Amino acid sequence: MSRMPAVFVSHGSPMMALEPGAAGEALKHLGASLPRPKAILVISAHWDQSAPTLSAADHPETIHDFYGFPAPLFALRYPAPGAPALAKRAADFLTAAGLPARIHPSHGLDHGAWSPLRFIYPDADIPVTQLAVQSHLGAAHHFALGRALRPLRDEGVLIVGSGSLTHNLHEFRGGAQAAGVEPYVAEFQAWVHDRISAGDTDALVDYRRIAPHAVRAHPSEEHFIPLHVALGAADNVAGAKRITDAVDYRILAMDTYVFDPVDADGSLRKAA
Repeated sequence: MSRMPAVFVSHGSPMMALEPGAAGEALKHLGASLPRPKAILVISAHWDQSAPTLSAADHPETIHDFYGFPAPLFALRYPAPGAPALAKRAADFLTAAGLPARIHPSHGLDHGAWSPLRFIYPDADIPVTQLAVQSHLGAAHHFALGRALRPLRDEGVLIVGSGSLTHNLHEFRGGAQAAGVEPYVAEFQAWVHDRISAGDTDALVDYRRIAPHAVRAHPSEEHFIPLHVALGAADNVAGAKRITDAVDYRILAMDTYVFDPVDADGSLRKAA
């Protein structure tokens, strides 16, 4: 099996599961373009623990970790099998790298995992496990997590960091999904894209100090640090492919990046 990619997806509002918009449509095409993984490891912004923690449920429940949304959203299920062996394997890699990890026996799939996966792999037939973020430990820690997990890509594992390229819900005003873009969001998007295109992981790790509008884009870090796990797991950051730069509700940048494999012309390799 060829080496699997690492991916960062912006999962946006829970409503994306019902109203995919441009970002959801891009994820549908992504699933058809990637090699089929043996298993998926998702680092979700919506599971925040004090230490690296991996879910080992055999049949993970679909967690609806939100409220105030339409009833059809709560009826959605993503009945993918769990991947307890992958959870143990990942925990071993992390611990060997000096990042002691623990196993949670029953944690399910929150919407940071199942919402994008239902577009990428709608049949829900690929085993999935989740890895929690540690938002209090920042970007460098999560880059190190990705570095430790990178060998999993040679074992058929798709590593997916799931968050949002911008995520300041204090500024959410509702309205149409495709309602334009706040200027600070566009500036932050452009900075991230430029630094990824340059392979400048040092700047991306130090984003909170040097990126334009970093704290406004991310008042808290849990939705951005899944990107750093994907960066750490990547071989060739500068060769990444951005498959969408859509913005929802003016403030949610929905950029999704694929780190390896890309062909010489920058296109995604087709599914085997």
